Amino acid sequence: MPGNTLLAGIRLLDLSRLLPGPFCSLYLAQMGAEVIKIEEPDGGDYARGMGELFAQVNRGKKSVTLDLRDAEDREAFLALVDDADVVLESFRPGVMDKLGCGYETLRARNPRLVYAALTGYGQTGPYRDWAGHDMNYLALAGVLDQVGSAGGPPAQSNLQIADLAGGALTCAMGILAAVIGARSSGQGTMVDVSMMDGALALMPIALAALRQDGRLPPRGAGMLTGLLPNYRVYRCRDGRHLAVGALEPKFFLRLLAVLGDRLPAPLRKWLPRGSGTSGSSGGKTPGGSKDPFGSLGRMRGDPRRARLVTAPVHLALAGLFMTRTRDQWAELLAGQDCCVTPVLSLDEVLDDAQVRARGMIEDDGGKPAFALPIRFDAELPRSAPAPRLGEHTADVLGRAAND
Repeated sequence: MPGNTLLAGIRLLDLSRLLPGPFCSLYLAQMGAEVIKIEEPDGGDYARGMGELFAQVNRGKKSVTLDLRDAEDREAFLALVDDADVVLESFRPGVMDKLGCGYETLRARNPRLVYAALTGYGQTGPYRDWAGHDMNYLALAGVLDQVGSAGGPPAQSNLQIADLAGGALTCAMGILAAVIGARSSGQGTMVDVSMMDGALALMPIALAALRQDGRLPPRGAGMLTGLLPNYRVYRCRDGRHLAVGALEPKFFLRLLAVLGDRLPAPLRKWLPRGSGTSGSSGGKTPGGSKDPFGSLGRMRGDPRRARLVTAPVHLALAGLFMTRTRDQWAELLAGQDCCVTPVLSLDEVLDDAQVRARGMIEDDGGKPAFALPIRFDAELPRSAPAPRLGEHTADVLGRAAND
């Protein structure tokens, strides 16, 4: 029997531009789908003018140049739709209808077609026609309000949470579900993905706090955003940082046991009995110590009181971590099962042992590129470099004409 070929045989016509849509179709291309970028002849995808971004997110795709405002080019696109499984677009609602290529028109030609529209605010609602970017979607979804340090303004992230996690990946999941449904029923469907909706759905922790306490903790003062001294980022002597994620008591107590006689006085009372002063507990998770943060659950609705209780611990750890460099702490704590890791820069990550072992970095013409972050027994196709504008026009349109 042949092996699982994943998305081989799936043809996707991608009219999207810039980042969210192309990132969505990149994942599908990496899983074997044939992705054909439909680009305007005059310049194509705007991201072509943004340097290496285009090259990263359009690997393994084909480029066909068509101007859908031109009647002849529009007919050529409709002919491609007849044999396509998916159309992906990221225009504002109504644009594809004005071009004569809206969902109803395409569905009439190809009833099994999956039509995916990835937009900022979706096809319905009072914001549907608004322009926006990642920051706007995060702001209106309540995400931006939660990101940042206590007492400071909302913080901007270099990770496009709404564009990529809320939008691109959500859309890819919707496309896959719709393709499975179309193959079993013979009927396609509309996939309407809003990046604002997707960002909002990524907030179960914040919603849990609102449901439980009737209000959100202030920015930077939630259980996972800076309140706990055992779950926060600390500066080291060289200006680099450690991520202390010892959230559960067993991990925090293990951290204390490993630190041993390095601990400042406020923390030594929590050292497990028998740990000695060598900074080691013989590889065993310490037990018998009282949970030092057991009362915090009862303070969930009172962040100010919780901060007062944990402030001495935070200050003690902050002072301790300033006595060594990041890499010295990383070497001491590596493999100790206490959830403490160095904060790496991206250039360091590219050479990280775990990243190399997982094969997460591919060679793209002598430059690094991200591999698909999913492992299958099935063999994945090797991604070709991003296409030149219109590189595959003659081949793809000629094939459509002969079908």
